[in-house]
Order: sequence, then C-alpha cells, then structure tokens
Amino acid sequence: MHRKNKKVQAIINPISGVGSKRKIPKMIEEICQREESLLNISFTEYAGHASELTRQAIQEGAHTILAVGGDGTINEIAQAMLHSEAILGIIPKGSGNGLARELHIPMDTKRALEVIIKGHITTIDSCQANDRTFFTTCGVGFDAAVSQKFAHEKHRGSLTYIKNTIEEYLSYKPEPYELLVDDQTIKEKAFLVACANASQYGNNAFIAPHADIEDGKMDLTILSPFTPLDIAPLAIQLFTKQIDRNSKIKTIKAKKVSIIRQKPGVMHLDGEPVMVGNRIDISIIPHALKVYTPEEVSFTEEVYNLFGQVTRFFDNKLPYIFR
Repeated sequence: MHRKNKKVQAIINPISGVGSKRKIPKMIEEICQREESLLNISFTEYAGHASELTRQAIQEGAHTILAVGGDGTINEIAQAMLHSEAILGIIPKGSGNGLARELHIPMDTKRALEVIIKGHITTIDSCQANDRTFFTTCGVGFDAAVSQKFAHEKHRGSLTYIKNTIEEYLSYKPEPYELLVDDQTIKEKAFLVACANASQYGNNAFIAPHADIEDGKMDLTILSPFTPLDIAPLAIQLFTKQIDRNSKIKTIKAKKVSIIRQKPGVMHLDGEPVMVGNRIDISIIPHALKVYTPEEVSFTEEVYNLFGQVTRFFDNKLPYIFR
C-alpha cells in the first residue's frame, strides 16, 4: 500500500464478526490516514451488493479493495476484480475463511492489516463452473449436500461442520458420475467429486493437499463410497493434509473438467451451495487476481495458526453445538 493518495475501498459485510460496524472501520481509517490513502468504506446490504460496490470502486480508480467478511463476501468482491489492476486485501471474518487460510493470511484483524500494509502481492488463479466464479473449491455430491445444510446453521465452525457431516452421512447415497478430464473420460460411482484450485475447503479441511493456487491447474478429487469404519481415518487425514494417502481417494491434475450426473442438484462454490443442472463445465483462469499476502510464512506462524485453530475447535461453542 506504499503510495500516497491512492484510493482504497473497504467493503464490509456487517454480519461478519462482532464489532464490524465500529472497531474494524476505525482500524482501517487509522491505517489509511497513516499511509496517506484516500479511503471510502461501504457496508453490504444484500446478496450481490459487494460485487456492485467493487465494480463501482474500480471504475472510480480504486487501487486497493479491502474485503471484510467470509468466503461468500470475498468471492463476490474477487470475481468483480478479475484481470483488473486493483489489488485485493482480505480481512477474514467468516466461519471457514478458505481463501485467506490458503494464502496464509492471519485470522486476526490487526495482523491481516499488517500484511496489506507491507504490500507483498501474489497473483492467483481463479476458476469457472458453468460461468460461476470460484477461487478455492467447487464440488458435487456429499460435500455439496453438507454445504447446503451448513449454510442454514446459526453457529458455524469446525464442530458444526463435523456434526453436519456425520448427520448427512447417515442418509446420503453415492451417485454415478461421468467425468471428462482434459482428454480422458472417467466413469465413477462417487461419494463426492471436488475441483480444487486451492488445497482446502476452509477451516483447514484439506481436500486436495497438493493443489497450488498459482499453477494454472485444478486438482480433481474423487472420493469413492466408504463404510462407517472409514470415517475416522478420513476425518483425521482431511485435517492433517494427508487425505490423498487414503485408498478411497483419487486425485487428478486438470485444466478442464466436466461433471455429468443423472439429474440436477446442488453444487458448492467456495462453500456456498447453488442449484445447477446435470452438467457442470469447469475451467481454470490463470493469473486472474492480485492479492496482498505474507511475503514468507515462518514455522512459528504455522504453529500459531494451528494453535488458534485447535483452540477455536474446543472453545465455548461446544455446549450449544451439541444441544
């Protein structure tokens, strides 16, 4: 952000995080005053509003777009910034924060702002699924069904996600899929099919541990039907970046993927459920978005983030999640 009189647009989802309407804007204002930047702050009011505000800000010459919210808000803002000269600054305030975690952006607001101030920029890929943009993952099957259930929860976090996963497993039935992967056709009966631009869904649940958000490719992950005895190993491997070692998992690198199923249904995009037809065409858009990221991630930083994740996992939400 080291340039005087540059325009900064902050877009805040007011329902993301306690104190968003007071504390966070004040922190942003103080930093922009110190950096001698021209700041405008807007609050989202309805679905799609974040994209509208972003497009308007870019037309007015915004240099930096600060996105305050969860993956849904980040997605709305980022898709309106594709191939622009504006740079995205992420202040994560959602339940999963998949893109922020993938890019090693701190969950703490002050530390996330410090990343933006330092000004290191990474240019990442994006993807499209039937003309809908996503940045971390999209998928069909079991994970899409869980995302649909999770979207209606009042309390969202790792424990809620695990609870919903277990509940959905008890009633979910695998489906047959035809997958067109670059130049090959694969027919599978699968529990889920995920296309990963990034390595994780969010909440440090790594569905594609080797996915690289800068390599111009997706990691297609196919999970075969499994038994109740497989649940514990899969869950542990999902949260320890080892799920690709499970015999029920297949992973393929691809630039284009088409998913064909027997009937329309739900698909998730960056964790948000949407209803789509029986065919989904997915492609990669290389070097599509500029984002402020840490210049380097130390071992200490990784341990700090892991400790924070474990602490949140067993925090005071535990009593009411299992009511």
